[in-house]
Parts: sequence; C-alpha cells; structure tokens
Amino acid sequence: MANDKLANKIFFLNRATFGFTPTRWDEVQQLDQMQLVKNAFQNESAFNKIGSLSESVDAKYLNDFRIVKPLTPELRRTINTENVDELKKLTLQWMQLMVDSQDQLREKIALFWHGHFACRMQNAYFQQNMLNDIRQNALGNFKDLLFAVSKSAAMLNFLNNQQNKKAHPNENFAREVMELFTLGRGNYTEMDIKEAARAFTGWEYDKDGNFRFNAKVHDNGAKAFRGKTGNFNGEDILNMLLADETTAYFITKKLYKYIVNPEIDNAQVQKLAKQFYANNYDISSLLTQIFTSQWFYSKKNRDAIIKSPVELLVGIQRNLPMTITTPNQLLTFNNALGQQPFYPPNVAGWPGGTNWIDASTLMLRLKIPQLIEQDRNIQINTKTDDDIQMGRAKKVPRKGNNIEANIDLSAYSFLNNIDSEEKEFELVTLLLLGDKKSNFKLETIQRKIKKNSKDDYLKSMIVAIMSTPEYQLC
Repeated sequence: MANDKLANKIFFLNRATFGFTPTRWDEVQQLDQMQLVKNAFQNESAFNKIGSLSESVDAKYLNDFRIVKPLTPELRRTINTENVDELKKLTLQWMQLMVDSQDQLREKIALFWHGHFACRMQNAYFQQNMLNDIRQNALGNFKDLLFAVSKSAAMLNFLNNQQNKKAHPNENFAREVMELFTLGRGNYTEMDIKEAARAFTGWEYDKDGNFRFNAKVHDNGAKAFRGKTGNFNGEDILNMLLADETTAYFITKKLYKYIVNPEIDNAQVQKLAKQFYANNYDISSLLTQIFTSQWFYSKKNRDAIIKSPVELLVGIQRNLPMTITTPNQLLTFNNALGQQPFYPPNVAGWPGGTNWIDASTLMLRLKIPQLIEQDRNIQINTKTDDDIQMGRAKKVPRKGNNIEANIDLSAYSFLNNIDSEEKEFELVTLLLLGDKKSNFKLETIQRKIKKNSKDDYLKSMIVAIMSTPEYQLC
C-alpha cells in the first residue's frame, strides 16, 4: 500500500477512533479513504447502554433522599464506598468498550461530550444514566443531547438546580448552561443569568433520578431574556440559546480543537459552524464535513494533538491487542496522568492540550508500554479522590502498582512476509504516522528491540515505538 495513502487512513483513525488495531487491518487495506470515513458512521444508529446499576445506591438505604435523616457515620461511609466502587466499574467498562467497540466514533465523540458536559457527583447511578444519555446522542442532534444532559439528575445535582426555587433562585445552573454548554464566556450578561435562573426554577429530579417539573416552586412571572420578554420556562431558554448562531460557533470551535487542531483556522471553523447551524445541529453531518475535507489531512494537522490519558491508555490496548488481568491499575494510571472519568477537576472539565504533559506525567507515559509488556512494578504518584478539592489535591505516592496483561500478537500476521527494515517502517507508519521521508530515526527504537524470537522481536518493536515522545501525539 502506498505509504502516503496508508498514513492518511491512520491519521483519520487516530482522530475518529482510539487508534489503529491490527484486527481491522483488512478493512484499512481494502477500503479507500471515503469508504473508511463512511464505515465510521455505519453503527451510529446502534446503541446499547452500559452500566450494571438498576437503581441508585442511595435509594437502597434511604426511602426518600429528599427527607433529611440522621445518617450514622458508618452508613454514610457504606454509601460513599459503594458509589465509588460502582464508578470505578463503570469507568473500566466504558474504557473496555472504547477498546473493543465496532462503533468507535460514538465512543470517541462521547469522550469529548463527557468533558464538555463535565459533571462530578458521587451518585454512580445518576452518572451512569447521564453517560448513557451522552453516548446515545453523541452522534445525533446537539439539541437532543443538550436537553437530555440538562434534565439529567447528575447535572441538576452538580449545578445545584435542586436548590433553584422561586423564593430563593440559584443561578449556578443557568450560568454554566450558557458559559460552558452553549454560548461560551463573554456572550451573555448577568441579567441573562438572573432571568434564565428564574426560568429554570422547578427543574428537579425524583429519588429514582427521573426529571420532574415542580410547578410549586417555579417562577411564573415575565422574564426578559436576550431581547425577548415572556413567561419563559427552562425549555424556552434552551431553545433560545440554540437559536443563536453563537452556540453553533462555540460548539464547532471546541470540537475542531478536539479532532482537528488546537490552533484553529477561523475561516474553516466559521464555515463549519454555519453549516452546523443550517443542519439544525446535526453532529454527524458536522463530523462528515470535517472528515471529508481535504484540509483535514494537511500536514499541519498531523501530530498537532496531545493524546489525553484515556486516549493513550485505550490506544495502547488497540495498537497492541491484549487482555489486562489487573484492570484496576488502569485507574491508577488515569489518576496519575490527570484524567479520571467522572472526576473532572472543575465545572469546565479537563483543559487538555499541553496541560496533559509535565515532567512527571511524560516520564510515566513513556514507561507505561514497558510496564504492561514486562508486568513490572512502579511507584506512581496519584491524586487523592477529594470531592471538595475537585481532584486538585496533592499527589501522594503509592507502591505496588503492577499491571499484568496477556498480549496477543496474532493479528500482526500480515507483517510476517516482509523484511525487518520494511516491517519497522510499516509499524512506524501504523503507530506514528511516520514514513521513509520523516524525521523519525529508526535507530532510536532499534537498540531496544529484542531478537530472541519472532514474537519478542515484534512485541519489543511495538513497545519501543509506543515508548517514544512521538507516540504521545496524534
């Protein structure tokens, strides 16, 4: 296969999925670029919920969480511990789905929305429901996604709208809906916040996490919002925000930074945003327009994005197929690298970009492939799970973080009949988007390659490539 064509395909897979996997080699080899893009959307209508909870952990112990009851310290610890454990299970289940799912684009874009609609609360059932709302609507219509998340128990709780009542308005939910979810900072006034908060009064959820509108605490008075006056409710506010093209631009710009380049081309973003708005916020149409544009594949966009910790850990498992027998250690890596799903550092989510990299996280990133290959032990600095400090608590060292995995090289059988040098170039293309004309020096990995057997040779070569600074980029 011509190297430049293969590199284009791998570039697309790095942005639209969690990376190349040798198990899909035939598809990559046989399909042309446009067919590969089309295939990424094939499963967009197929959706299956994840998570094992059928009710809130809290509901098992409290008949009605709205009734203040004296909780013994022991019962409070039990509830908190169960919620933490369930969130860990949910995180691992989702990350495994990112590795295995045929519907890669859904999970990749769901991870984007998971950061866009950042939410941190301990109720694992509510978090599970909101994640499934995000996953279900990840490639659909942004209006449906916005409404689903805004009415979720997790978000209403996180942004304090349970406390937003006519007699005592709480502006937190209204502010973040505009600043973080739709318009972006600087595109609304303090009066907009106050009036929107009045419209959102009465938006609540019951003990099972179902949305309900409580008319008794809703403010039925006239509200003046963004040049219009009326007895607006919460849905009216969301619809008016969607009617503003500023929202389309804000979402398009943020998504562009996630899958194209953190340094935006404003002309491209504006053109995409206008089409996004004209298509009534259809997310798949926006993504298709990006992936089928010639400029998307330009050299300036390659290696422009630093992989997030989740993307890195999932990508390693896709590039080098394996079964991890100590999956909880993935959570340790997530925490040490600064991205624990369901625990964003603040309401704005994870800042991403160069924030993923510092001296300690880079060293760990470079070591992880070797740790997996060799089942090795290492002391890792991890953050404490501190709700009050929102994940910014001081890092503390923990010992005994060994990760064990069974690696399966059989899917790389397509490399069997080519010579060593060509094999190395092919792997550099598949894993680093390199080519024979690139500046990547093969000697940087050749000294780490083991030649005891064919399997050792191949595995050590892949691990050596994944242990380079270049592998942190996509």
